[in-house]
Amino acid sequence: MQIGIKLKELRIMKGLTQEELADRAELSKGFISQLERDLTSPSIATLMDILQCLGTDLKDFFNDSPDEQVVFKSTDYFEKIDSDFKNRIEWIIPNAQKNTMEPIRITLEPDGSTYPDNPHEGEEFGYVLQGSITLYLGKKIFKVRKGESFYFTPNKEHYIKASSKSGASLIWVSSPPNF
Repeated sequence: MQIGIKLKELRIMKGLTQEELADRAELSKGFISQLERDLTSPSIATLMDILQCLGTDLKDFFNDSPDEQVVFKSTDYFEKIDSDFKNRIEWIIPNAQKNTMEPIRITLEPDGSTYPDNPHEGEEFGYVLQGSITLYLGKKIFKVRKGESFYFTPNKEHYIKASSKSGASLIWVSSPPNF
């Protein structure tokens, strides 16, 4: 572990200059500079003082637990194919049901659809990547084409159906997770 780089990142995150950190920790600016470039090593007591000035402690500073995943590849996706409705649903953020929102990618064959979803709390958003769909929201019907998006409160039964000619592909986000 490069202590200096990690200290510098913490200092910058806190919006402090080297001089401000040095003043708070009762050290010289030169010492902080050397520390951040890994040219010197602090004693445990000095490191504890610096970390206290940065709002953390030894335990958290040295905790090397892996960061949460930010980028997801197609190998991370979970896929479900529903031949009755002629659709494929891909959960593009694994375990998103524990998050505030849950995005999925839906691919619909010509005349394919999603199953009718009952009214529920939350919000729904979609963006059509290819083709066109018809959005059924209660008794209202909306045509949504490639490059267009939709957003609604799902307080009525709702579903989508692809065009009979081209099918469709779209990103659909539900908050809270509902898929």
